[in-house]
Amino acid sequence: MVELIPTRSQPAGGRWREALPVALRWGLPVLWVLWAPLAWWVEPRESTQAQLGRDLAAGRVVTFQRADGWADDDAYWGSRARLQYATNGWLLAWTVPNGQTRYVFVDQPAPETSVVEAVPSANAGWDARLAAVAEPWRGVGAAAHRITDAAAVLAGVLTVLWLARLVGGAPPRTGTRWFWFWVGLLPFGTGVLAWTYREVWRAPSEQVGERSSGWRGLGWLILAGIGIAVLVFNARRLLGTTVVPG
Repeated sequence: MVELIPTRSQPAGGRWREALPVALRWGLPVLWVLWAPLAWWVEPRESTQAQLGRDLAAGRVVTFQRADGWADDDAYWGSRARLQYATNGWLLAWTVPNGQTRYVFVDQPAPETSVVEAVPSANAGWDARLAAVAEPWRGVGAAAHRITDAAAVLAGVLTVLWLARLVGGAPPRTGTRWFWFWVGLLPFGTGVLAWTYREVWRAPSEQVGERSSGWRGLGWLILAGIGIAVLVFNARRLLGTTVVPG
């Protein structure tokens, strides 16, 4: 007679500890892949006054805003571009129904005149025409921003999961927590992808050698950040703002 030996069921906490690395292994790259095309789609694109005129004629202006430029205080790589609102701003941005944002540089209205009465004639009445076209979209205009909101949510979830694992999980094997914190701030989420690849996908079973310090991570953030900025700048000049927005 064969005696059956009862087995103990694995505690729920143990199952979670085993499932978490698998979830991170696949979840973080998947979140990035979902975020990247959305972020590319809604990134503001420099346009022309001719395109603005065509969008106005076709009734494709959902929202618009004058500004003095873009705020340069992004908290992290997933932050959305913000306009510095100004009534008489020299930059005019507008949103079209597909969720994209376009902007163009226009002459600043004279301070003693209203926006509608401003000269020169090429820019006179832009705001009045924009307001007239955007008015019918007022009730449904939020739909044009849903893609932007979705991109922001995905970036936020990705960042929170990465930080939670970095701070609350086991110590990294190839670099200190400070090293990966600084590297994780690299643009476009490239630092988070580097952490996922090095610490989750190719992590050694045991710590090998001395871990990279926080100072080295800060150096990587500065140098790699400059390198990425140069690559994006040259790619934008070569391929245009339609392919490389910003």
